[in-house]
Formats: sequence, structure tokens, C-alpha cells
Amino acid sequence: MKVCIIAEALNHRLQPISFELLTRALALAPGDIGALVVSDGLSDSELHRLVAAGADVVLSYEGDFLGRFRPEPYAQALLAAVKELEPEILIGGATTTGRTWLPYAAMKMQTGLTADCTELAIEPDSGLLLQTRPAIGGNIMATIRTPHHRPQMATVRPHATPPSMEVAGREGVIRHIAAPSEWDNSALSLMQSTPLDERQELANAKRIVAVGRGIRKPEHLPMIRELASLLGAALGATREIVDRGWLPYSCQIGLSGRTVTPELYLGLGVSGAIQHLAGMQTAARIIAVNTDSEAQIFSLADLAIVGSLHDVVPKLIETVRRGGQL
Repeated sequence: MKVCIIAEALNHRLQPISFELLTRALALAPGDIGALVVSDGLSDSELHRLVAAGADVVLSYEGDFLGRFRPEPYAQALLAAVKELEPEILIGGATTTGRTWLPYAAMKMQTGLTADCTELAIEPDSGLLLQTRPAIGGNIMATIRTPHHRPQMATVRPHATPPSMEVAGREGVIRHIAAPSEWDNSALSLMQSTPLDERQELANAKRIVAVGRGIRKPEHLPMIRELASLLGAALGATREIVDRGWLPYSCQIGLSGRTVTPELYLGLGVSGAIQHLAGMQTAARIIAVNTDSEAQIFSLADLAIVGSLHDVVPKLIETVRRGGQL
């Protein structure tokens, strides 16, 4: 196959990134697309959604031990799918799972992987995959090729592409494959798990309220949490806030944290360090509040407010409570 996408599933449902990846694949090679699913089992109707959205062949590797993500058995499934489909190009999501699993698998296959791509295209003369991503802290866009190794691998940012639409009646091949028991081998053991607070899941958040060192002290966080709650937004942070222990690492946005693409990003006391901007600069709409009129984040902001959060945040809370919109 020309292109294979790596679909993601949670609680026996395909995740939105799966259909965003199909949009990318259709732009590269319509009519020659495979999809890999690794899980403890999805229904035929759920897997057929991939066919309806553009996949020609769906390989579903299944086993009870694949219900929880671990990189080693998932990599075994990926290696088996690559042997079966022989794709020229392999695309996954730059999700927590994708960022953990795919570099490990790329090493096993001795091929290259370009992470966190914003654009993918085919070079007309060579037919190689052109993989474009931010580099040097987001200051330049680098285009990378993999001329000598296969498959050419890339991960792409979630929410940067509309999902492929499902077409009723579209036909394709779906194969359920029992994962061999010998794949159930990992250096990792599950000691404890904490249910995901979906309100705090930055990767899927349509709205984010982010805080930086300009909030000055953690006692101001309850007011900011109230605003985030009223907006239906997740709470994000710069690395300095996380390093100080004011918010957990799951809130960190930037090169060393999450890359986000929300519909609305509201930055409070965020100065705009290059590392943080690289993680949120693709937000559809950016509002920034800072006392420093020269703050770097203002260069990206659609709306820049020079002022203290003590003056601005209470007014925003009052406005939203009255039914106003940001």
C-alpha cells in the first residue's frame, strides 16, 4: 500500500485523530490506504467507519492484553502490519500514545520518523514524502525527507486537520487478527492508574486557559480555575508554573509538554517564551493578557490586553456569567 494510518481507539471507540489521519492519507494517495488498529477488540460496525472514511484495508490486531497501551506489544503489531501491507508511508498522531509508541517502532524498523508535523506532501519528481514541522523553537519550518529507508514515518498534530467524512456504502476489507500471546511481553508493569479527567485533557480541548509566571503566586489559581470552568476550558501552563509545582505536568504546554491546537487559547500572565509558543501557536484564536506591553506573546495574539489579571479576570468572569462570549 502507498499509505497506512495508525488509528487509535479508547473504550472500544475510534478516536477523532483516526479520521484526521485519513484526511491526510487521502490527500497523499487516494485509493491506496491501509489502517491499523491495535486494541482488545472493536466491532465490525466501528471498524467499518474507517472504510467509510477512506481506508481500503483495515487490519485490527486484537487481544485482551492490548486493552491497555504498552509500547512493546503495540510495536509488534505495527511491525506485523508493515510486513503485511508494505506501506511506503506510515502516519500516526502526535498524541501521548503516538509519541511513545512510534519512535520505538521506528527504531525497531531502522527507519526515520519526523515527529509533530504540520504539513505532509508528495515531492513531484521523487515521490518522496515531504514532512514539514517547526524547528529551532518554532522559529523556522523544516521540511524533511526519508530517501533511503522504508516506511517513511511521520506523526501529525491532532486537531490540525478536519476529519475525513464517512461515505455510506463505501466498501473495503476488514481483517480481525488475533495477536499472538508471545507479544504479551513488556518491561513495563502497571502499578497504579488514575482515571483521566477529560476536562484537563489538553490534547482534545477546544478551549484552553493558560497561565504563566505573570500570575505571580498560586493563590490566584482558584479565580483562574473559575474562569476556565465557566468557559468550558482546560487549564494549561508554562513550564515555569509546572516546575514550581503550582500545576501538574499534564498541564504543561510547549516543546517539553503538550502541543495544542484549540479553537480558543487565553493566556494569562504568559510572556511568550519560544518553547511555549511552539506548543500553542497553531491555536485558531489567541487572546493574551499581560502587564508587559512588549510581551512576546502579543506578536501572535488576535487580541492583546495590557493589564493586570486582577483587573481583567474578574471582568471576564462577570461577562461570561452574563452570557457574553470570548
